[in-house]
Amino acid sequence: MTTKQDRSRGSRILRRTGVVVAAGAALGAGAFAYGVSELNKFRLKRYELPILPGGSDPFTILHVSDLHMIPGQKTKIAWVSALDALNPDLVVNTGDNLSDKRAVPDVLAALGPLLDRPGVFVFGTNDYWAPRMVNPVKYLLDQKREPSYVDLPWKGMRAAFIEHGWRDATHQRLEFKAGGLKLAVTGTDDPHHDLDDYDSVAGAPNPDADLALGVTHAPYRRVLDRFTSDGYALTLAGHTHGGQICLPGERAIVTNADIDRERASGLHRYGDMWLEVSNGLGTSKFAPVRIFCRPSAALLTLTASGE
Repeated sequence: MTTKQDRSRGSRILRRTGVVVAAGAALGAGAFAYGVSELNKFRLKRYELPILPGGSDPFTILHVSDLHMIPGQKTKIAWVSALDALNPDLVVNTGDNLSDKRAVPDVLAALGPLLDRPGVFVFGTNDYWAPRMVNPVKYLLDQKREPSYVDLPWKGMRAAFIEHGWRDATHQRLEFKAGGLKLAVTGTDDPHHDLDDYDSVAGAPNPDADLALGVTHAPYRRVLDRFTSDGYALTLAGHTHGGQICLPGERAIVTNADIDRERASGLHRYGDMWLEVSNGLGTSKFAPVRIFCRPSAALLTLTASGE
């Protein structure tokens, strides 16, 4: 038999449970609102690397990645296009430009003046296929998600990049001059969904190059190890979003790749090579939050080694 005391105790438990649930919901809503508010707080990260031959003038690389553009993102368009004022010697775009099939004009508007500068690019799977709803639990468990395989208009975007003079580094060994330097640039397709074929570009870069640069969308160790062993001085990648949902101090919880969390963003040593991972300028339109991980581009100033 249920007593009056039992019913009273049950009511108190239900009230307390309700308070806890409501508090959790409020905390979640607050975190989501904060994460959304961070999406347009763009910043520029600056690095200096003394890796050029002695006597070389400084050489600047602007690294942009993971725009994940959707139509109407005017603040992002304005901020990215204003990066042209930095006068970079080379622009490197490491992919995932799109998050909507209608967004190619917005990507071109954002990159507009930068397309008139020397540039190289590789794509990520979110250039090829549209994003889709994700299970946040899978993301936080660092589990790879199957692509949607819904085609995006990447071929037209690629054609526009090339028409403006940018070079497609996907499974290519490129050699050209920019900013007074002889460059050897090698790239791969996106390792995140096993599109990379490093064997097709394997081998040491031209020893006459002033800078040997690797580019890939996602920082997977099998690709980074090959760039390192072949003798590249610097590799640029994106994809990780820096963790996107981080602990304070931009400490990644997950990387969405097999790189360690400490190198989910920023400039770090990777064996004998330098590795710079961009935390990107956007997010999937189905996950529009950033927590302790503001969107960014990077300006790397390369200087003479002094050796």
